[in-house]
Amino acid sequence: MSMLEQFLPAYLEEVVGDRFGRYSKYIIQDRAIPDVRDGLKPVQRRILYAMYDAGNTPDKGYRKSAKTVGDVMGNYHPHGDSSIYEGMVRMAQPWKMAHMLIDGHGNWGSLDDDPAAAMRYTEARLSPIAMELLRDIEKRTVLFKDNFDNTTKEPVVLPARYPNLLVNGVSGISSGFATEIPPHNLKEIIDACIAVMNNPDIELEQLMTIVKGPDFPTGGLIMGEDGIREAYQNGKGRIYHRAKTEIEDLKGGRQQLVITEIPFQVVKSRLVTSMENIRLEKKVEGIAEVRDESGRNGLRIVVELKKEADAQGILAYLLKKTDLQVAYSFNMVAIVNKTPQQLGLKAMLTAYIVHQKEVVTNRSQYELEKAEDRAHVLEGLAKALNILDEVIAAIKASKNRQDAQNNLVAKFGFSERQADAILTLQLYRLTNLEITSIEKELKDIQKKIAYLRSILSSEKKLIGVIQEELTEIRDKYGIDRRSDIKGEVEELKVNLEVIVAAEDVFVTLSKDGYIKRTSKLSFTRSGGELGNAGVKDGDVIRTLLDVNTIDQLLLFTRKGQYYQLPVHLIPEFKWKDTGTAVVNVVPMPKDDSIISVIPVKDFEIPNRSLVFVTKRGQVKRTELKDYKSSRSTAIAAVKLAEGDDVLRVLTSDNAKELLLITKNGMSIRFAESEVNAMGRVAAGVRGIVLKDDDEIVAADLVSGDEGEVLVLTDLGFGKRSLLLDYPIQGRGGKGVATFEFKEGKRVRPNGDRLIGGLHCKEEREMVLLTSSGASITVSTEKAPIEDRKSTGRAVTPVDKKDSLTTVFIRADLLQQD
Repeated sequence: MSMLEQFLPAYLEEVVGDRFGRYSKYIIQDRAIPDVRDGLKPVQRRILYAMYDAGNTPDKGYRKSAKTVGDVMGNYHPHGDSSIYEGMVRMAQPWKMAHMLIDGHGNWGSLDDDPAAAMRYTEARLSPIAMELLRDIEKRTVLFKDNFDNTTKEPVVLPARYPNLLVNGVSGISSGFATEIPPHNLKEIIDACIAVMNNPDIELEQLMTIVKGPDFPTGGLIMGEDGIREAYQNGKGRIYHRAKTEIEDLKGGRQQLVITEIPFQVVKSRLVTSMENIRLEKKVEGIAEVRDESGRNGLRIVVELKKEADAQGILAYLLKKTDLQVAYSFNMVAIVNKTPQQLGLKAMLTAYIVHQKEVVTNRSQYELEKAEDRAHVLEGLAKALNILDEVIAAIKASKNRQDAQNNLVAKFGFSERQADAILTLQLYRLTNLEITSIEKELKDIQKKIAYLRSILSSEKKLIGVIQEELTEIRDKYGIDRRSDIKGEVEELKVNLEVIVAAEDVFVTLSKDGYIKRTSKLSFTRSGGELGNAGVKDGDVIRTLLDVNTIDQLLLFTRKGQYYQLPVHLIPEFKWKDTGTAVVNVVPMPKDDSIISVIPVKDFEIPNRSLVFVTKRGQVKRTELKDYKSSRSTAIAAVKLAEGDDVLRVLTSDNAKELLLITKNGMSIRFAESEVNAMGRVAAGVRGIVLKDDDEIVAADLVSGDEGEVLVLTDLGFGKRSLLLDYPIQGRGGKGVATFEFKEGKRVRPNGDRLIGGLHCKEEREMVLLTSSGASITVSTEKAPIEDRKSTGRAVTPVDKKDSLTTVFIRADLLQQD
């Protein structure tokens, strides 16, 4: 036979699928997922049984952990010693186990995630409560199977005389399955177990009056009754586990936060480091020092605060940003009949009760057999003592031991077992006292047999025994609840004042898109004038805002997007610095630009709206609160038609009129109430009917009849006309003329189009920008007051090869854009 003929062809998919299937089955059943009956993974079960088998029990001295690991690895668990020792370490750590199963001696790690000392240094023995898991194992209560090399036997499951799965919890990850079962209170779980035995149809609501929820060994506060109920119903749910904190008063009006209990599985040292980093990076104003004062008296972390710091606000921030509060997700998966299943509370308790019935039945059967055997022997001894002389004579007449046994069976009707017991009877047992004790023992044994038979024949009596033994364990090992439970999940609201020191500042945005935040001290030291603000050549400050660091800015772009930018996130510069491009602060594409900046102190102010005006004459009004967001990326502000752009965004109290001015000299004035409030991404409604070559160049909110409307052309011609001359019309009309362009060959032109317009009540400075990049500052008083439909006069000279492109009010602290 050739070498190739020894191999069978196979598809890779089938081979890999088969191998992975076997591997998955192994790690699900024999590695990562606990058995529903004793709540142990195989490695834990093997460690406990190996220690029990070696006599490493609580009533004896400690033994080296390396010896236990060696026994487990050599006899039961054919894997690395590190995985076995890690399993031992976990069972010896009081912050991970509700009731430790291993009594460790030496360095077994710490809450700071310090590793345990090597197994050659540490010593261990079984804890008293671990003996309850193993109790009665020698009484044929559970099945045993061959170990990996068929040299000895190991238990398939432990008798587990209390519901360890729920009491100690477990976490594990296998192939396609994971499990996360939290620890519970021993008293509550045993009481719930007894309640299910008394009433198998008990509802979950009744069970939850007994089992309030998990009980973590680290204490803390558990929030989320709905999550607990959901988990107990179907095995999946989510709760929040919060540290136990107190605010203590110190001398001098200062306060400190004291943390005495932390969430389950949170590493204390990392928690302290994260809080210290918040202090160092000044993410919160007011933390003076973070100290770990934990010691023999228990856990204690102190966060010392500065004078006048907001203790509640800082605590809320720490709860939100650190592991002082964590989410815990139930995923209650356990092995039931060799299959992983997601189980609720009642299903777990029911499975445990079925296991206990088997254990107590098997134990009773075993004890009955032993008792019946002993009763049989005692009956033989009692009978022999009554005919002692004949028995002795028969023994004397026998040739040897076997002959004596045969003679006793033949002559007196003893069984072989009884005859053997008679032959091994010691002479002192023939005294009157011993004869009486044999008779007494026989009576006691007969009572025990009757009792054991009653257990095996009565389900009610069987359950009574289980309940009695569970009650004994509850009374002996039960402890008070360590974790408090709060039904509602408290929403954490962090005030911006906690994160940011409130300070009045100036924010400027230039025409070319440079933004900066400047302290008022820097502004004052630089001369306190707008003219000496730092800008690049050819650039000019277009927006100047007097705001606070805890305010928000809404940046609206030409393409209908907006960004919510907290003022404190704008980079700080000196007044004479240029600042930074706005694209470095918000992720705005290069082909877009900011057209309006609106400062907001409170989004919930009543009767406050934003009014959008587009170049194609669309108008939209939306309540301010709809623009509140926590996102830092672009958000849709208005829906635009193709080829349209946002011209301006205005803040309104919903009681004014909107004035629109077009490039071709038309205008319309209508009540903004004609524009119904719409959703954030609505497209709006038509404000004015435009000709094909026309577009909106200015929009303003006006009220009453006071003031004038100023318009300006590309050639620098302008005029003011009384607001009184602009009648309030219905929305969506053609409007009225606001400027007349000169036409004719011999007439000096006054412009081809309007570049802008504005409503003015008193003298203001206008900034005019030209196509060549120059900027001109002119007073609004330069524009003469004329009729609404007039040709205007030259407000500023413009070079023949140049033209004006933009007009806006010079930014100052009195009037903001």
